Order: sequence, then structure tokens, then C-alpha cells
Amino acid sequence: MSPQLWTRTRWAQNGKVRLAFDELADGGGGEPLLLVMGLGVSRAWWPDGLCRTLSEHAFAVARYDQRDAGDSTHVPPTQTRLPFTALAARRGGAYTAEDMADDAVAVLDALGWESAHLFGASLGGAVAQRVAVRHPDRVRTLTTMSAVPGDAAGLRALRYVRPTALARLSRMTFPDTEEGSIQAGLAVARFCASPGYPFDEAEARASAERLADAGARDTRAQSRQIGAQWHGPAISTIAAPTLVLHGSGDPLIRQSAARAIASRIPGSRLVTLPGVGHDIPSPVWGTVAAEMRRLAAGADSPGPR
Repeated sequence: MSPQLWTRTRWAQNGKVRLAFDELADGGGGEPLLLVMGLGVSRAWWPDGLCRTLSEHAFAVARYDQRDAGDSTHVPPTQTRLPFTALAARRGGAYTAEDMADDAVAVLDALGWESAHLFGASLGGAVAQRVAVRHPDRVRTLTTMSAVPGDAAGLRALRYVRPTALARLSRMTFPDTEEGSIQAGLAVARFCASPGYPFDEAEARASAERLADAGARDTRAQSRQIGAQWHGPAISTIAAPTLVLHGSGDPLIRQSAARAIASRIPGSRLVTLPGVGHDIPSPVWGTVAAEMRRLAAGADSPGPR
């Protein structure tokens, strides 16, 4: 029997919200790194191979399910909306973006980590930025990928999103069954796939079957997450060393989003990944991990960045 890759699920608490998390089982001794996943889906969407590669670059990797995703608390719906209309709404409903940022800190507390490197993808990238704004003493470095600026709420965020792509995602409907979750997971994987790399249909289907993640089709939960409004300071106040990653072939988030983040966070560095979409394909795992290790090493070095 092969050794277990991830530890058993543990739980953090933020008010009434219970947050599921786990750690890479063989990641002891590295610097703490918390992964923040994107819209609606569980922590298991982080590729295991990428997590192992990060471990090989001296990171102790942990991941968690955001509220309204995976095994974490799903809050009662306030109203039924599609993610597209929730993003354009002037007011949020179920909770705030500050609540989601505080969730990440609750996980850090449960892990016993006074501070950690943060890596957020897609919506998780915006959440990670907000953690760096709201809890600067808890963030060693910040890496954000395929994300919009964390302080661009509501209609201001739409300038960075390809509306037709978001609308197409919002219109996808699947049965409220395990098979529907599998179909949704495969459809999302196809949509996010990197145009510069071959799409492995068989592997994507196997992954969708393994995950069977209802979050890929739960537009109500997605709407609550994307509709959470940010009321805090601007991302220009972030002091943590920051790396901004973005795929040149991202079908959902415009490259202008990455440029905006990099231009507004002092001292940040933008790395464009050629041929990469709204995912993290295996050929770039080594590049991503090496860039994050370079960022972490610079954060430990004396003198200005």
C-alpha cells in the first residue's frame, strides 16, 4: 500500500463557520505554505504533483476548503443568483470578503503557524491578497495566480474578466447528482485548460471522477463567494514580497488583471507563463515552485527588495 499523501482532515473555526484543511504528509521541515483554492471548488483541485513539487522546494504545504466549498460549512442561501450577476451586484449577501480572509487566518491558527507563505489561485488569489492587507503580520510572502485585484469589487472587477467566458460558465447546468458533479468537473477542466499544452481528456475525466466535487456545479455557493464584498484598504498597502503569476492563454481573466496587481503592490514581480490557461499544467509546476522559492529566499534576505 502506498503511503498517504495528505494527513487526515482537520478543522478550523471562524465564528459559526467550520473550515476543513489538511497537510502534505511528508512536508515536515519546510517553510509553511497555505494554498487558497478558487471559486466554489474544494482543496483537492490543487494538483498533487504541484504540491509535491512545492514540498521539494522546501515548503510545508497545507490546503483548506473555503466556506461554501468542499467539506467546509455551506451557508444558507440568501437569494438565488448566478455568479455573473452576483459579481455585478452592488451589495453582497451571505458574508463579506473580510470574513473569507479571516477564514484563512483561522486555518493558520489551527495549524499553529504564526505566519506563512500564501499561494492563491483565481478567486483564491484575491482572497490571499485580502489576507495580506488585513493581516500583514501573518503573511511571509504572497503569490497570486490567475486573479483579479483583491480590492476590485463588484462592477470594478468585471473589467478584468472576459464576460462571455464567465457567462458561458454561469449557463452550464448539470444534474444534482454525483454524475452531474463529474460532468461539471470535466467541463470546468476543459474550459480552464492551457491552450499551449495538450489536454489529456482521459486524465481529466479520471480526476473529475475521483473528485466528484459538487462545487463545480453549485452556482448558488459560487454566487455567495463571488458576491462577498470587500470593504478594506487597497492592495497598494500590501507590504509582503509578492509574486504575480498569469497564463498568457487564460480564457477567463485578462492579463490586464495581473498587470494591475503587479503595478499596485510595491516591489511585486510579474511572471507571465506562456501557453498557460486558467489552470496550472504539469509542465510549469517546476517553474512555479522555483519562482516561489526565489520569492521566499528574497524575503529572508536583508536589505530592500
